Amino acid sequence: MSSSSTAKPSTTQTGRHPGQLVATVVAAVFVLVGILGFVPGVTTNYDQLEFAGHGSGAHLLGLFEVSVLHNLVHLAFGLIGLALARTATGARSFLIGGGVIYLLLWVYGMFIDHNSAANFLPLNHADNWLHLGLALGMIALGLLVAAPRRDTARV
Repeated sequence: MSSSSTAKPSTTQTGRHPGQLVATVVAAVFVLVGILGFVPGVTTNYDQLEFAGHGSGAHLLGLFEVSVLHNLVHLAFGLIGLALARTATGARSFLIGGGVIYLLLWVYGMFIDHNSAANFLPLNHADNWLHLGLALGMIALGLLVAAPRRDTARV
């Protein structure tokens, strides 16, 4: 009698789709970034942190402009991602849909006047290029890692 593995190629050893793990990690990073935006020292000029708008002088890691609203958006986005990552379909939706949102945010950030009221999050050039990288990375992960898998086992 021979033994054979019953694990499907579309799941990890925990029974979860690899896309779920990737989406969970990405979402957890967003939660972490949202929290770190409220930590003095990690966020420079913390005393200049405002609720919203381009007037916030706080910078996460000394580079990315943040505000209370910006940090809350990161937290909410991460928590939504964690909830969606509970299923393979949700994980894929989070990665691709989130990537599209970040692509739109990149376009928005490239065309607004950073010193105007339209810059309500706030965004700067470092944020813009990070958003493009996030957009491309999340969409790629959603298409490649979180793609539905076919059972390739032969009978």
